[in-house]
Amino acid sequence: MTTIISPKQFSPVEDAENIRKACQGWGTDEKAIISILGHRNLFQRKLVRLAFQEIYHQDLLQQLKCELSGNLERAISLWTLDPADRDAVLANETLQKSDPDYRVIIEIACIRSPEDLLAVKRAYKFRYKHSLEEDLASSTTADIRKLLVGVTSAYRYDGDEFDETVAQSEASTLHQEIHGKAFNNEEVIRILGTRSQAQLNATFNIYKDIYGHSITKGFPGGDYFSTLRTVIRCIRDPKKYFAKVLRSAINMEETNEDALSRVIVTRAEKDLKDIKELYLKRNNISVDEAAAREWSGDYKTFILALLGVDQN
Repeated sequence: MTTIISPKQFSPVEDAENIRKACQGWGTDEKAIISILGHRNLFQRKLVRLAFQEIYHQDLLQQLKCELSGNLERAISLWTLDPADRDAVLANETLQKSDPDYRVIIEIACIRSPEDLLAVKRAYKFRYKHSLEEDLASSTTADIRKLLVGVTSAYRYDGDEFDETVAQSEASTLHQEIHGKAFNNEEVIRILGTRSQAQLNATFNIYKDIYGHSITKGFPGGDYFSTLRTVIRCIRDPKKYFAKVLRSAINMEETNEDALSRVIVTRAEKDLKDIKELYLKRNNISVDEAAAREWSGDYKTFILALLGVDQN
């Protein structure tokens, strides 16, 4: 989504040198850093980071952490990381909190491709010397632990094929297990933690055909069912889910910069254009306008750069 410099104009050495210059003197030139990193794709950012290391014998991320602060530092640091490493950091950060935001874990487990999820778990183990599942199990209890460890441990089939007979059978099973008198999460976790996205969406569609409403309608209250609802929404329609996260982040009484940065940074090189279109359709205002209205300064400039808005 971000506007990328042409490969012919790109020089990782020149970028590394200009970032270094922006960090020297009495004050950091944040706008110069944004003008560079905010307009480089994943491959280009890797080369800039390598060039910076080779020239100055220092990790670019450490330099950025020293020179920047607050929401801007966090957003640019996440953007500069490789995607798998970024997700590992996001997962670990949320698990360290006294009140973890399990949406972060669910997004990684249920929206990333099977190969991407595997890469995240490798990056997590390399960084923290624990498995993601181990730390997740230590930070959760009871049914939420079973559900989150279940979906995080999955290595799903990633194709479009599905079995309609299985979908019909499991739609009935889900209804019985979720809304029956004796709630049983074992089958719910088995289905959500092993079936492919295509298979689960077929099940959710058949569920709606049979029972006349979406599977999440009428869920009881409580943390477990709130978590279960997020799992289903992430599997069923990730773009719609992310559009809702953005709306909540922007419209809260105290805007949620962590959620805004997470969505925009992680989706900018994937499906942010589609998410923006959904947001506009549902809210009658573009994400660009909403973000520009709520934030100011260098953080706003960087977020708008990732959104593809060039500020003159």
